[in-house]
Amino acid sequence: MFVTHFYENKTSVLSQLLVNLPTVEENIKIKGRKAKVVQITQIDDHNYQISIIFEKIPKKQPLKDIGKKKR
Repeated sequence: MFVTHFYENKTSVLSQLLVNLPTVEENIKIKGRKAKVVQITQIDDHNYQISIIFEKIPKKQPLKDIGKKKR
């Protein structure tokens, strides 16, 4: 079993105890968000740092006013 620490831009996102490590360029899902593994760094025998990039979510455009309010 491996202790994995997931980082995005030096920010710790998740620490987890895993049986199988993800591979580079693998798509994973963390906290309901899609992410891609960029780099895996081994600290010692059981500790790993995994760098990820979250998928960009486009912001929804607000609806334009259809008309004026009724009085």
